[in-house]
Amino acid sequence: MNPNPIYLDYNSTTPVDPQVLEAMLPYFTERFGNAASRTHAYGWVADEAVKIARKQIAKAIGAEEMEVIFTSGATEAINLAIKGVAESYAIKGKHIVTVATEHKAVLDTCKHLEKNGYELTTLPVMRDGLVDHDLLERSIRTDTILVAVMLANNETGVIQDLNSIGQIVHQKNSILFTDATQALGKINVDVNELYADIMSISAHKVYGPKGVGALYVRRKNPRVTLAPQIDGGGHERGFRSGTLNVPGIVGFGKACELATKNLFEENGRISLLRTRLEQALTENGKASVNGNIKNRLPNTSNICFHNLKADELIKACPELALSTGSACSSALAEPSHVLKAMGLSEKEAYGSVRFSIGRFTDDEQIEKAIQAILHYTKK
Repeated sequence: MNPNPIYLDYNSTTPVDPQVLEAMLPYFTERFGNAASRTHAYGWVADEAVKIARKQIAKAIGAEEMEVIFTSGATEAINLAIKGVAESYAIKGKHIVTVATEHKAVLDTCKHLEKNGYELTTLPVMRDGLVDHDLLERSIRTDTILVAVMLANNETGVIQDLNSIGQIVHQKNSILFTDATQALGKINVDVNELYADIMSISAHKVYGPKGVGALYVRRKNPRVTLAPQIDGGGHERGFRSGTLNVPGIVGFGKACELATKNLFEENGRISLLRTRLEQALTENGKASVNGNIKNRLPNTSNICFHNLKADELIKACPELALSTGSACSSALAEPSHVLKAMGLSEKEAYGSVRFSIGRFTDDEQIEKAIQAILHYTKK
C-alpha cells in the first residue's frame, strides 16, 4: 500500500489547515473550560471563543449570529432540520418534497418520517443533475411543510439554482431547507440570496476538524421553529442540548474565516487544475464528464470511463486516493444513487470516478494523476 497517495478526494473530507489547528490547540489545554460555566473565568473564556466562532460562521453565510446552531456535524444538523420541522409543523401538514440526488442523510431521514405517517415526494432530476423548476412548483401543495434541495451535489458538484427555487417555495408558503455542506468554501454562500430558511454545514469539508457542524435557522421573514431532537439542558437556544465542542467550534470559525478570505483566488487556481485533469482524461473519447459542466463546483469532476470499472481503475492506481462517490455510501456495493437518478445506466455508474481537488493540490500532483490513469486506460 502506498503510504502517501496523492489525495484527490477532498469532497470526502479535508485535512485540517495548520492555521485552524493552531487556533484550536489552546482550547484543549489551558483554555479547557465549559462554555456553559457562568461562574468563573474558564467558562467565560470558552464562551467568548464560541461567540467569536459563531460570528465568523454567520459572516461566512450572510446570517445573524443567533441563527447559527452548533451540532456534531452535518448529519445531525440535517436530522434536526427535517425532523424538527416535521414535528413542529405537523398541524399544517405532513408532506415533504425532496430530490432523488440528495445526500443519504437527507433521503434516509425523509424515509424515516415516511414510515411514521408523513408523505414524501422525491423529485427526479434531468440528465445534467438539475431539478425541473416547473415540476418542483407543481409538487408543492398546501400541506407541504418542507422542501429539501441540496445546494451543491457532493458527487457531481452540480449546483442547483436555489435563488429561483427558494422564491418558488416561499410563494407556496413552505419552508426551504438546503444542505450546503459541499458548497461552503467553494462558492459564495449567502442564506438571503439563496432564500434558505434552514441550512446545514460542516467543518471538515472546509479544512476544519471532524465532529462539528452547524445549522442555520432563520429568525424572521419567516421565523422558523424546530422541535429539538436532543433534550437536556437547553443549550443553543433550546434547539440542541449538550456540552459544546469548544475546540471544534473554534476550528470551524477559523476555517470559515480562511475560506471566505481566499475564496475566489483559491478556487480559481483549483478550477484550472480541474480543467487540466478533465481535458487530459477525456480527449481520447474514452471518458466523459457526468453532470452539468457549467453549474457546478470548481473543484469537482465526476468522470465516466467507458468500458472500464471504476473500482478496478482505483485499485490499479494505488498512488492515487480516489472514490466513486460519497464516503457515507462507500461501504455499499451498489452503484451511485446520484448517477442512477441522473439517468446513467448501471454500467456507466459503475464506470464513474469522482475527482475532488483542494487547497493542497498542486500542478505536479495533477500531472502524476493524469499519467497514472492514462497508463491504466491505455492497456
